[in-house]
Amino acid sequence: MSPIALPHDAKAGPTKSEVRAVVRSKLALESDDHFAEVGSCTGAVTIEAAQRAGRVTALERKSERLETTERNLAANEESVRADVELRNAEAPAGLPDDADALFLGGSRNFEAVLDHAVETAIDRVVMNVSRLEVAGRAAAAFRERDLLREIVQFQVSHGYELAGATSFDADNPVYMLVGSATSDEDGDGTETVADGGEATR
Repeated sequence: MSPIALPHDAKAGPTKSEVRAVVRSKLALESDDHFAEVGSCTGAVTIEAAQRAGRVTALERKSERLETTERNLAANEESVRADVELRNAEAPAGLPDDADALFLGGSRNFEAVLDHAVETAIDRVVMNVSRLEVAGRAAAAFRERDLLREIVQFQVSHGYELAGATSFDADNPVYMLVGSATSDEDGDGTETVADGGEATR
């Protein structure tokens, strides 16, 4: 997968590259997947998904951010292989009914979005949260809908030179909720539960 360029900025900033790497892993997009995104902002996740999936539908409620998504998408057109549709809409309105994977980059209306994921049986759902209280509410919402498969908390630090040595600046922690609205079966007779173990039968 080609590195992406983000020459056009949005005040909210892109999802950090290290976080995107984990998102990619959890979404596990294939060439025939339809990927849906809520809150495209700079288009960083949109573009990386469009390098892997067959179709991408990206929603952004703020028109100026959607324009930034569009401009950054155009800057990466040589590496994009998916059919991409950008929609100026506030989720869950505008979400497709046939998505295989869904990414929520923000928490606005997330419960209604999760209801849509359940109603349309989306196979992979990933939500990023930066605030602890919202993470707690999101975890409860995932569990109430029998969506939750995993919660990951991680923090990235970047080194910088300080007095001839290396110190680190830490980014804010990210809480990542991973779920599915399809069967729990792994294909080996076991069932995945939220703590990463196996459910008893």
